[in-house]
Amino acid sequence: MQYRLRQATPDDAEELVRMHTLAHEECYGQLLSAAFFAGRRESLRERIERRRTYLDSADPRIIALDAEDQIVGLADAGPGRDEDKAGALELYSIYTLAATYGSGLGKALLETAIGHAEAYLWVLEGNPRATAFYQKHGFQPDGRTAVLPPEWESLPELRMARPQQS
Repeated sequence: MQYRLRQATPDDAEELVRMHTLAHEECYGQLLSAAFFAGRRESLRERIERRRTYLDSADPRIIALDAEDQIVGLADAGPGRDEDKAGALELYSIYTLAATYGSGLGKALLETAIGHAEAYLWVLEGNPRATAFYQKHGFQPDGRTAVLPPEWESLPELRMARPQQS
């Protein structure tokens, strides 16, 4: 299956938030409660408006479109937010819908968002599929861990980093 990648715009906010919500349900269904997902669906309007502002950026805000021009994936990156990684590139997020798994879309999004640069990211500890994907692309746990805020049910996460790729 072929996908078209492009920089997202504020006009993509609604479809993007809906796709992102579905992707969360597909990949975190075993990690988060039904109440969490119900709350995400209830807050769609607010999240769409916040995303509109976020998408008005020159930083990578990449979306993947399928043959019907439906958003099926996203990746975004920018300046690192961790004090000990100031100036580093951070992959903020990368998600694809389950129907695209194994198609190479995740790799294409990753390469478009961060290229071969030195970078880091945070991943949920209980997400072996994502951890394996990142390891395949040169990321390794760097020893830092954290706990997400209560609205994310205090899930543990770990930081992974990779050197510049050749």
